[in-house]
Amino acid sequence: MTVEAGLAEVRRRIESAATSCGRDPASVRLVAVSKGHDADSIRAAYAAGQRIFGESYAQELATKAESLADLSDLEWHFIGHLQSNKAKVVAGIARAIHSVDSSHLARELARRARSASHPIHVLVEVSVAGEAQKSGVLPQDLEAVLAAVEAETSLTLRGLMTMPPHGDLDIARRTFETLASLRNLHGGAQRLPELSMGMSDDLEVAVAAGATMVRIGTAIFGKRE
Repeated sequence: MTVEAGLAEVRRRIESAATSCGRDPASVRLVAVSKGHDADSIRAAYAAGQRIFGESYAQELATKAESLADLSDLEWHFIGHLQSNKAKVVAGIARAIHSVDSSHLARELARRARSASHPIHVLVEVSVAGEAQKSGVLPQDLEAVLAAVEAETSLTLRGLMTMPPHGDLDIARRTFETLASLRNLHGGAQRLPELSMGMSDDLEVAVAAGATMVRIGTAIFGKRE
C-alpha cells in the first residue's frame, strides 16, 4: 500500500465515523504520525494534501524539520513523552505539543518558547487508565497543570490528550469517554477545544467520543522498519 492510498483510506474512515455520529467530518483533524518513517514518506503525504505531522522524539523531529524546511506550511506536532531537557529543541519547531504532563514541564516549555514567533499550542496528557508505564497527569492533578499552562504567555492551552491501553476497543471507548467527561469538568470546549485521542485501530470509537484530532501512523505509512 502506498502512502497516498493509506492517507485516502484514513480520510474515508474519518469521514464515515464522523457522519455516522452526526458530526461534521471537518471537525476532526488528522495528525499523520510520521515517527520512524523517512522524509520521503512525509513528502508523499504532503503531496497528497496532508499538512500536520506528529513526531515523538526530539532529535528525530529536529532532523526531519531541517530536511523538510522547504515545505513552509508543514505543521509539526510533538506527541511523545517530552523530557524537560529536550524542551528547547521541541519548542523551537513544534506548533503544538500534545504531551505536557506536569507544571514543571509547562514552565520549562514556556521559558524555551519565549523567543518563538507564536505561542505553542499545548494539550495536557491525561493518564485516564492510570497505567504506571505510561505518561500523563492523573485526573485528580489535572487542574493544577491546566492552570500552570494558562499562567504562561508563551503557551496557549488547547485541550487534552490520552492513550488507552492497547488492544481492547471497549476499554478504549471508556477511556475516550472519560477524557471527554474530564473536559466537561474543567471548563468544557470553551477552555479545552481539542481532544487528541484515537489511533489506527480505534479512530472510529475516538471520533464517536468527541475526538477533534486523531493521531494515525501505521494506517498511513505502514509498519515502522
